[in-house]
Amino acid sequence: MSDDFLQGTVHQAGDDMQTAICADPAVFALWQGLTPLGRNEFICWVEDAKQAATRARRIGRTVEELQEGKKRPCCWAGCIHRTDKAPSRWQQAVLIDGKAKAR
Repeated sequence: MSDDFLQGTVHQAGDDMQTAICADPAVFALWQGLTPLGRNEFICWVEDAKQAATRARRIGRTVEELQEGKKRPCCWAGCIHRTDKAPSRWQQAVLIDGKAKAR
């Protein structure tokens, strides 16, 4: 996609997400105005989807939440992939330990 599309601190947005965000110049401007951590949270949330339908729904919701002025995805505990910060106790219990038990 576009070389000027800003990414997250850990994650890179897929082409489908970039296409949706770049489709509306106002949404693209909102995306570019987010902090790298804010962009990272949205990308991680989309990348965490296990099914294509969920991923598409989350991409659509990302566009809506940007239009609503949100800086982070609603109802997302946060990226557990960051190396600059340890996961919180809640993230550890729900996102990390919970996934390990589900396997």
